[in-house]
Amino acid sequence: MYRDLEVFYEQIGACSSRNRTFNFFELVYVISGKGVYVVNENKIAFKSGDLFITSPKDTHEFDLEGICEFIVVQFTRTFICDYESKSINHLECLLYHASHLSGTLIQNKSDQGILERLMTIIQECINEDKVYQSDLLRQLINSVIVLAARNIAFNRPLNEQMSKEDRILNIISYIQEHIQYPGLLKIAVIANKFGISSTYLGAYFKKQCGESIQDFISKYRLRLIEHRLLFSAKRVSEIADEFGFIDESHINKFFKRHKGVTLSEFRKK
Repeated sequence: MYRDLEVFYEQIGACSSRNRTFNFFELVYVISGKGVYVVNENKIAFKSGDLFITSPKDTHEFDLEGICEFIVVQFTRTFICDYESKSINHLECLLYHASHLSGTLIQNKSDQGILERLMTIIQECINEDKVYQSDLLRQLINSVIVLAARNIAFNRPLNEQMSKEDRILNIISYIQEHIQYPGLLKIAVIANKFGISSTYLGAYFKKQCGESIQDFISKYRLRLIEHRLLFSAKRVSEIADEFGFIDESHINKFFKRHKGVTLSEFRKK
């Protein structure tokens, strides 16, 4: 790739490449047609309106049944690094779950309609050469990313045992929204927010999610820190400040307890 973001329309009747791997990320939207999408040897039937993502470590190919039309979005780590820090959680959510999905990214029916309209606009923009056209296209792609991340967050349970009842989803949403503010994630504070006792909150969360609320908070914070190290140029001190750690020593103790290495060692690897 010559740029950090490339978007193009493709109409093909056969996929000549098998078990492809790229050094960039790729979103593929199916405008029309059907067939089978194979990612890491998992076969997924696709149809118009579906959206898929592959990361650099994935092998993938398309088996097409006749002529198919696609919108293809390819982006590099540079695009991820430039993604606004206040919105990086959307992209983090998408990339973290990318290899674990068993179908299209967009499951919600109303969001499928929004995606179709977005892709129609994107297709119109691809071949136009107007002022700020690339900036407009970038913003439209950002909207697609947020839409996909929202579907993953709210339409896929964190594990097979988790219920989708509103209360647990609201608690998880609260945790994700306030993950950078440790003071707001104390058990007593969360329990008070949702009008339940601290004891009940702990038992309820573990029953619904299969793990303690403290473990969930730690794992989610850890994933975000990992992605800051992988996809941003932030210094360790900046990451520590972002997530409410006292200093670099504090965040390194937390990170090493779970990963066995310091943040600098993780990034170097």
